[in-house]
Amino acid sequence: MAIIDYLKIKVLFLLLICLFFVGGRYKVVFSGTVVATAYNSLVGQTDDSPWITASGTRCRSGVIASNHLPIGTKVMIEGFGDKVFTVEDRMNRRYNKRIDIWFKDYQQARKFGVRKVKYHVLAKA
Repeated sequence: MAIIDYLKIKVLFLLLICLFFVGGRYKVVFSGTVVATAYNSLVGQTDDSPWITASGTRCRSGVIASNHLPIGTKVMIEGFGDKVFTVEDRMNRRYNKRIDIWFKDYQQARKFGVRKVKYHVLAKA
């Protein structure tokens, strides 16, 4: 029983931290854990238009690809501080319940690799 109480307190603490970091502009409406990968605008990692996202925007810092979240969804990913990401791209349809984070630098993307991350879906406060 004590472990369950500890986990509840930890989750509430993490949510409060997220709300603090976002500065009151957003509120957390959902949290989850997914496998996260990294990608670049390289021809081998994208379709025939490597710098253009599925939503028609240009790749840049803060862009993520996801098939299970709607385009335009604001997301915080633990491990990136108070940075707010936006879903603007899609992944190959075989990848469901994943997040792919765009990195400008290929070596940074390789260093990030594949890992499980906790993410928080945000809505305007």
